[in-house]
This record gives sequence, C-alpha cells and structure tokens, in this order.
Amino acid sequence: MAGTKNHDYHILPTDPWPFLTSFSALVMTTGLAFFMHDYPFGTYLLIAGVIGLIISMFSWFGNIIKEARAGDHTPVVQLHQRYGMILFIASEVMFFVGWFWAFFDFALFPSELVETVGGVWPPESIEAVMDPFDLPLLNTLILLCSGTTVTWAHHSLIHGDREGLKQGLWLTVILGVLFSMIQAYEYMHAPFPFGENTYGSVFYMATGFHGFHVIVGTIMLIVCLVRAYKGDFTPRQHFGFEAAAWYWHFVDVVWLFLFIAVYVWGGWGATIH
Repeated sequence: MAGTKNHDYHILPTDPWPFLTSFSALVMTTGLAFFMHDYPFGTYLLIAGVIGLIISMFSWFGNIIKEARAGDHTPVVQLHQRYGMILFIASEVMFFVGWFWAFFDFALFPSELVETVGGVWPPESIEAVMDPFDLPLLNTLILLCSGTTVTWAHHSLIHGDREGLKQGLWLTVILGVLFSMIQAYEYMHAPFPFGENTYGSVFYMATGFHGFHVIVGTIMLIVCLVRAYKGDFTPRQHFGFEAAAWYWHFVDVVWLFLFIAVYVWGGWGATIH
C-alpha cells in the first residue's frame, strides 16, 4: 500500500527549529562578542539570541517528546540517538582538553614562560591558592554522591520502580544545585581575581565552564523529573533520561580531573587561603 511505513527509521517532517536554533546561537554569540567590546547594540543581540534559543529548544525538544510518545523512536532510532549523544560528549571532552592543555603548558614549563608566569607556578603574583581539601573536596563528595543517586534512578526505571526513579532524580537535582551554590560561594571568597594573571584566567575558565555544565546537566535532570511525574519513560524506552545521566557522569569525571590536576597538583607548594 502506498505510503505504508515498512522500515524502522523515523523520517522527520519539515521543521523550522534546527535552522532557528542555529540562527539564534549565531545571534547570541555575536551579541556576546559585541557586548564584551562595549558596543551598545551587543546587549540587545545577546538577549534576542538567548530568547530565540529558549523558544527554539522548547519547541524542538517538545516535538521530540511527542515523537517518543507516538512510538516513533524505534530501537534503530534510539541506537542512532545514542551515537549522537556519544559524539556530543566526545566534543565536550575535547572542549575541556583545550583548557587542560593551557593549564599544563603553564604549570609544567614555567621556566620557559618567564615573562608570563615569572618562571614559577603558581605565578609569584598569586599570594595564595584555594585549599583543595576544604570546599573543593566537599564539592567532590557531592558530585560523587550525585553520580550514585542518578545511577539509582536509572536502575529503578529499568526495574519498573517509578518511585525510586523520582526519588533518585530529586536527590540528584538537589545535589547539583548544592554544588553550584558552594562553587558560587567559593568564587566570591577566592584569594585571586579573574584575568589578572594566567593562573586566575585558566582556573576560572576551566572550573567556570565546568560549573556551567553542571547547571546545564541540572536543568536536563529537572526536565527528566517533570517528565517522570507525567508518566514518560519506560524500562525499554527512556533515551531522554539516559542521555541526561550520561551527561551527568561526564560532568562528574571532568570534575574529578579538575580537582586532582587544578586544585591539588596545580597549587602544590603555594600558600593556602
């Protein structure tokens, strides 16, 4: 019969949201660049781009949820979604590799960068560094616990325990918010500013972008929590939650590396704040 679907793939209808999302991202980043250079219209471009991104993402993700509920996400489609998420996380890994590369370049070869760091690391202009075994250690324990709770939520879903799913997600969201609050407090009481030297720049860029990823991951888990209360996700079809859980584990691993490399090893021998 003409028009009958005889395959496991999902042929997407014409949709404006991918184009509008890309265009909004372009407007947002352009506005951000102009804003940083004090152009008066930069603020308006930045706000317009953010609003466009929010509208596009709500609409696009809403369509994906409808497709899942309609049964369009067959095992083959879910497999390709997993490939897509794996590639996305791989791109995020390379994003952080850039910051770690810069950090290790300064930290391992300070004698070759006398004009930049004064020949020592941390630079002489850094009077004190953060105590890695104070708030950073607490945040490490919080993220490790959050990885446990999101795994609990995932296993609860697989075994049909929806209450366990909700409880695990609630705990993970609370821990994620707590992590962000502690990091904000840490920044407010940091012994060195942003941008005055290479140590401060690399430290805040690496930990700050990680903090941004924590916020994004928390939002993803909040969306999953709302969907769980609406009855979405089944033991056999729950890619939306699975993708959020993968992303959260990625955030955990990056923080462990940050804690060891930047907080503990990177400040070794310096005065502790």
